[in-house]
Amino acid sequence: MTERKNERHVRGNRWDDEVDPAEDKPFRVLSREEAQVLSRQLKSVSPWRVVGVQVLVGVLVALVAWLISGGVSVGWSALYGAAAVVVPGVLMARGMTSQFSSQSPGAGALGFMVWELVKIGVSIAMLALASRVVQPVSWPALLVAMVLCMKVYWLALSWRGR
Repeated sequence: MTERKNERHVRGNRWDDEVDPAEDKPFRVLSREEAQVLSRQLKSVSPWRVVGVQVLVGVLVALVAWLISGGVSVGWSALYGAAAVVVPGVLMARGMTSQFSSQSPGAGALGFMVWELVKIGVSIAMLALASRVVQPVSWPALLVAMVLCMKVYWLALSWRGR
């Protein structure tokens, strides 16, 4: 018990420059109307919009890869790399926007975990099948397209602020 008192005492003795101004503000519960106003002000990004932009980026990367290399297989490899991101993303978006996922917070969390596992599994399966689907596969083009399509999420986060 003495250790607990000392622990509290040590935590309570912070240097003045370590005090967070946000901690000094009192906590206030929002009314229903205030929560609705705040919810309208905070913009969210639709997962379908993210998937759509991923498709666009994937097609553009495939075209650029094909034009730069002159090889059709390089363009197909880049397109397949984009598909290895987009197809699992479509599955995840579909699963997360279903009625089951929005029934309760617990169902939403469980749905997120299940669909994230499905997404990872489909991505791994598509990568494992890449050399059979695209012949000859250009791994650099495939991986560059994958990375660029995955980075669309960061663009979506920046759009949310606008």
